[in-house]
Amino acid sequence: MKLLFVEAKLHLREWPFLMFTVALPLLLLIVLGTSIPDFTKVGENGERFVDTQLPSMMTLLSLLTLACSVLPAVMATYRDQGVLRRMSTTPVHPGRLLGVQLLINLVVAVVTVVLLIVAGSLFFGSSAPRQWAWFGLVFLLGTAALMAMGLVIAAVAPNGKVAPGIGSAVMFPLLFLAGMWVPRDVMPDALRVISDYSVAGPFAQALKDTWQGHAPQLIHLVVVAAGLAVFGGLAVRLFRWE
Repeated sequence: MKLLFVEAKLHLREWPFLMFTVALPLLLLIVLGTSIPDFTKVGENGERFVDTQLPSMMTLLSLLTLACSVLPAVMATYRDQGVLRRMSTTPVHPGRLLGVQLLINLVVAVVTVVLLIVAGSLFFGSSAPRQWAWFGLVFLLGTAALMAMGLVIAAVAPNGKVAPGIGSAVMFPLLFLAGMWVPRDVMPDALRVISDYSVAGPFAQALKDTWQGHAPQLIHLVVVAAGLAVFGGLAVRLFRWE
């Protein structure tokens, strides 16, 4: 518990990261939802509500930022500074620090999703996921897969300064494949196939489906779970404590 408190305190000191991770998706939701007609719909009673693709993509943006930028930078920096090596000589195993980091990032992700839902409700009417149980499963499974990807980035990064750069080189192509700029529905066939197996693409589609009130497609869950298995295995194999 003490380790969790200390690490949470350190995260709060790095408020620019938190602002970027939490505030950017929130601001994009509000700005895009209010300024671009394609992102808003009109209900039968004349009420306006945001297209479910927008909050689902903003959720993915927040998770990819945490997984590809924040987590790798922190873990690679701790390795450079010898924090993990020193912890290995104490009763507190370095793995506990890893668990605390994952928990903190999960909490930040949950807070971001809650704020997105609240903002959508305030500005556009109800925009909460209509399949809460499926949404929770998809969210946890996809978050775990992306965090495993982040640990692989932390493992291959030579130091904490380079880690965010590698993360960005991974994050932006994944956002593109997930449909951030070009909807997956209108992608060329070859690009759509790549998107279908990119982890981010099926994850984004599954989030959107649960937001719309549908159960996620089994193939999307399988691909995300396979991504978790692959990147989780690579993270265990490649991760260096010192």
